[in-house]
Amino acid sequence: MLAKRVIPCLDVRDGRVVKGRKFQGLQDVADPVSLARFYNSAGADELVFYDITASHEGRKLFAETLTAVASQVFIPLTVGGGINDLSDFDRVLKCGADKVSVNSGAIADPGIIGRAAKKYGDQCVVLSIDAKRAGGRFEVYAKGGRVPTGLDAVEWAKRGEAEGAGEIVLNSIDTDGVRRGFDLEMLAAVCDAVHIPVIASGGAGCAEDFVTLFREIPGADAGLAAGIFHYGEVDIRDLKRRLRAAGIAVRL
Repeated sequence: MLAKRVIPCLDVRDGRVVKGRKFQGLQDVADPVSLARFYNSAGADELVFYDITASHEGRKLFAETLTAVASQVFIPLTVGGGINDLSDFDRVLKCGADKVSVNSGAIADPGIIGRAAKKYGDQCVVLSIDAKRAGGRFEVYAKGGRVPTGLDAVEWAKRGEAEGAGEIVLNSIDTDGVRRGFDLEMLAAVCDAVHIPVIASGGAGCAEDFVTLFREIPGADAGLAAGIFHYGEVDIRDLKRRLRAAGIAVRL
């Protein structure tokens, strides 16, 4: 049985880690470099770094901040924000990323997934999907959850896999920051539709939410959270011990 992963996420704006609710009301949390250093030694399986306003502001990801963060971690680092072409992949990887997350750039040009997978390997290409309920389905949003696209999240995930993505991060806008548990309905729909790893994001409020995630959605490969880890409400090693006690395979 493959071990489930526990992944903290750094949402970075203007060089600072921030956290909001349903992608709104962002509040300052911490310096990303010190937080990355903490997670590197705290038992995290991987770390995700998002420059959350790069696409909306139409700019490149802040390379200086990323390089400083990458210098502090020796666990896999996934980076996203303002990824629109292969030169962006190249720049981010040279800054120290292990995997590159593409979201709005792939919506604008789905072919970037395949081109990047061919050049860097599919294990390097992560399709990040921000979605919320709309008209009885899950609609994909672009530009940091600001712009509805009309795309169905399940169909978009299937296309992303077909294009060559090696992994999907599924961000539920409906549950983001609400802390009442992961969006199990959305996760089940996407996990049932694809064969590549799916990372659940949005809604974790306590350790038990991770237990529920992996019990109810065995196809979910990882759980991603931010606030509960940033504010010290859930200790990652304690969480992993709780998961193992529940019969869920994790790396301690």
